[in-house]
Amino acid sequence: MDSAGIIRSRDESQEHLKRVHGDDAETLIADARYAFISGLIKEVLDKPAIAKATASDKIDNIILNRWLGIPIFLAILFGVFQFTFTVSEPLVDLIDRGLSWLSAQTAGVSPAWLSSLLSDGIIGGVGAVLSFIPIIFLLYVALSILEDTGYLARAAFVMDRVMHKIGLHGRSFVSMILGFGCTVPAVMSCRTIENPQDRLVTIMVTPLMSCGARLPVYALLSAAFFPVFQGVVVFSMYGIGIILAVLLAWFFRKRLVAGESGHFVMELPPYRVPTIPGVAEHVWERGWSFISRAGVIIFCAVMIIWSLDYFNVLEPIGRAIAPVFAPTGFGQWQPAVALVFGVLAKETVVGAFGTLFAGAEGVGGFGNVLGSQLGWTPLIAFAFMVMILLYIPCVASLGIIKKETGSWKWTLFTLGYTLVLGWIVATLIYQVGSLFL
Repeated sequence: MDSAGIIRSRDESQEHLKRVHGDDAETLIADARYAFISGLIKEVLDKPAIAKATASDKIDNIILNRWLGIPIFLAILFGVFQFTFTVSEPLVDLIDRGLSWLSAQTAGVSPAWLSSLLSDGIIGGVGAVLSFIPIIFLLYVALSILEDTGYLARAAFVMDRVMHKIGLHGRSFVSMILGFGCTVPAVMSCRTIENPQDRLVTIMVTPLMSCGARLPVYALLSAAFFPVFQGVVVFSMYGIGIILAVLLAWFFRKRLVAGESGHFVMELPPYRVPTIPGVAEHVWERGWSFISRAGVIIFCAVMIIWSLDYFNVLEPIGRAIAPVFAPTGFGQWQPAVALVFGVLAKETVVGAFGTLFAGAEGVGGFGNVLGSQLGWTPLIAFAFMVMILLYIPCVASLGIIKKETGSWKWTLFTLGYTLVLGWIVATLIYQVGSLFL
């Protein structure tokens, strides 16, 4: 039999197995292997005649159900954001009031440039980012609890069936979930993926997951334009990222990086009750990383933005770039500048707005300024958030992509496709939405 005949026979056998048993060949073979292992264990071990199902088994029967698993995962993810924004709201308001008071105290400082530096640059720029620290920390609390209970590993197991459909497996989703915290360690975790094609595709789509650095932008705009549905809007950003990552992984796997997908076998950890010291340690490590970045990268970026703006250099640069974003609805020079500096770190977008719109402390102030000065509507704000979600990964992420792939080609490809994807999706949202709103 020639090679074409062998491939045809393979495809016919796979279709037969799926038609008869209702599952793909890889899953059936894995089930057969574990059935053999189970039988072997029964031959060599003495167990009670009737083994009682453990509490973990009973929970897994629901959590890992092929029909309920994904809806439960989405419901838990939505609950995380509702918890985060509900609990953090009074803390964010308190910090906003403190920043407004500090800004007022520096208004009369002389000389004028020093007053502007303190009020518009440091307090308005860096302070605008730091005001969202409660949201960041509470998100890390929720994710740490899910991780310590053993649920995040089960989320990867639940998604394994979906990932197989696109040519990857559940281990890729583990890296993608880590992207909710930071893209850099998420890309580094792809080292555990043995298949080189799976590893490369996972690296390229992981930046589409909403990292913690994007959360201040979501929090600012959703609170300003969607105060009643803040949790829903932020949840939609994470959902859009997951859906597009899955779709693009399927496309890349079929068109750019062909080859057989690897296999996925993982040990599900037992359910545990999270400990306060354990959660606190995880939250502090991740939260301190955010604060230290805000204290270095964001501070430096905001100082550059303030300097260029104070000497009237920034507006001409922004106006030269802005027409590119006209179809997206946010074709003004200020958001164009914010997007450019957002490549350094996504939190810098909030810092740029805080510096450029001096005196607009708090989400209410930003909402009023963006609405009155730029003519933004909730539709434009949503399109801008999608752009933040999808466009160019931060410099640190691009650096780790280059290191892990060992290729400038794939690094520049990731930079280019994310920029184009963000522009296209934001444009579609604004243009189509304008037809109905």
